[in-house]
Amino acid sequence: QVQLVDSGGGLVQTGSSLRLSCAATEGIFNTYTMGWFRQAPGKERDFVAAISRSGSITYYSDSVKGRFSISRDNAKNMVYLQMNSLTHDDTAVYYCAAALPVFGLRNRANVEYWGQGTQVTVSS
Repeated sequence: QVQLVDSGGGLVQTGSSLRLSCAATEGIFNTYTMGWFRQAPGKERDFVAAISRSGSITYYSDSVKGRFSISRDNAKNMVYLQMNSLTHDDTAVYYCAAALPVFGLRNRANVEYWGQGTQVTVSS
């Protein structure tokens, strides 16, 4: 069965904003640290942001810190990534991800569940 479904990608201009959404099954949402990775063409899949189960702890990659904000709605089993001041370098497929809290989410090897990916394209 489908565990994570991400959505919200699109084509935007430099400087624009976009919000990605990830719907998770309840069992995953209540147990795992949630977050986002992204993969640009020809590059590895890199960590973007993560949020703890309670939502009290968030962390970001240096490349998006101050521009992106991750949040979660525990009542709806949803995770969001608000992306502001987008640049061409943010162009990538964005993947929702879930990892056990003990391992953290920075390392993709710790990810147990992936969304199908949503394309974000920023035109310069």
